[in-house]
Amino acid sequence: MTRMMAIIERELRKFFRSPALMMVSMILPLVQLVVLGNAFGGKVRGARVALVDYDHGEQSVKVREAFDSVAANIRTFTTVPYRDERTAREDVRTGKLDGAVIIPEQYSRRVLAGDSPKLGLVVDNSDQFMSSSIEAEMQSLVDALSKPVIDSNVVKKISLEIVELYPYVEYMKYLLPGSVSLAMYVSVMIGGGMLYIDDKARGVHEGYLVTPITKLELVLGLNIAGAIKAVLAGACLTIIGSLLAGLDIIFHPLQALQLLLLIVAASIAFNGMMFLLMVRVDDPLVPRALFGVLNTLLFFPSGAIYPISAFPKWLQAVTIIDPFTYAVHGFKAIILKDGGFAAIQTDLVFLFGFGIASLLIATPLFKRTL
Repeated sequence: MTRMMAIIERELRKFFRSPALMMVSMILPLVQLVVLGNAFGGKVRGARVALVDYDHGEQSVKVREAFDSVAANIRTFTTVPYRDERTAREDVRTGKLDGAVIIPEQYSRRVLAGDSPKLGLVVDNSDQFMSSSIEAEMQSLVDALSKPVIDSNVVKKISLEIVELYPYVEYMKYLLPGSVSLAMYVSVMIGGGMLYIDDKARGVHEGYLVTPITKLELVLGLNIAGAIKAVLAGACLTIIGSLLAGLDIIFHPLQALQLLLLIVAASIAFNGMMFLLMVRVDDPLVPRALFGVLNTLLFFPSGAIYPISAFPKWLQAVTIIDPFTYAVHGFKAIILKDGGFAAIQTDLVFLFGFGIASLLIATPLFKRTL
């Protein structure tokens, strides 16, 4: 234990004496949380939609009033009057407008006669998020305009009543579990994998070979030190991210304990995986080249940004063995749902099992020789 603790102390001293290294291991996930959390997941505001009115009747006035209500309240889009449809379509095509609404001739007469009145909507569907937002808002307006003044006492349509279990989840809150997982991964990659290979390249590793320290003690010392670094990075980002996202989970002891347990389990899994990948690597350029590849291969399919059920089958197969998947799922269960220990049991078992299995495989492969 004394020899193993010496390795741990040496690694942690080197880590804490390099504040820049500590900041780098946290800056990427934190920037991602702040930038992506505010850039994605928001609602469209201030889109420019042309309004071409060929009718100028009573019912078209109601349509314009509905558009004015949208512009004054939810502000999804504002309308710009146009004289003809051709100019409006061209401006949508060139990007000057986000959409165009066409009120055809005889629209008011068709509404009053019940003769299948129609409104035209031209959208730039190269931007699916913008076009779907405008389409959804227009559909709600059409449904409101189609609603009869006096409702029938007899229910003629099937209605759907939606019950939401949780309050509205902002995208920054949704992204926080993935950012915490990414912070631990970056800490393990930079503070563990890269430093270990750099020590071997500089000859520091040779100093261990003249000591009586065993292979197991050396492996455990390096991995425990790497796990501690990842735990510190994960805990720091959890606290900072929770405050930025407006969550109070860190002030609830039971939830904080569950998060800490998940952070420890994920740190062991990530560190074991990284040590297994680097155990026979000697070139210091290899971990730098692998950094981006592993980040793309492990982080994005984990469900941190997009639901796993939307992935193709081959990518869903990757998520089954991806430790990021279980870390993100566990953090979501606690941070977003307060699911308790029952919701994270499977995640904890996989992460601890994955980390221990990785170390058991890596230990025989570790060379205590030059």
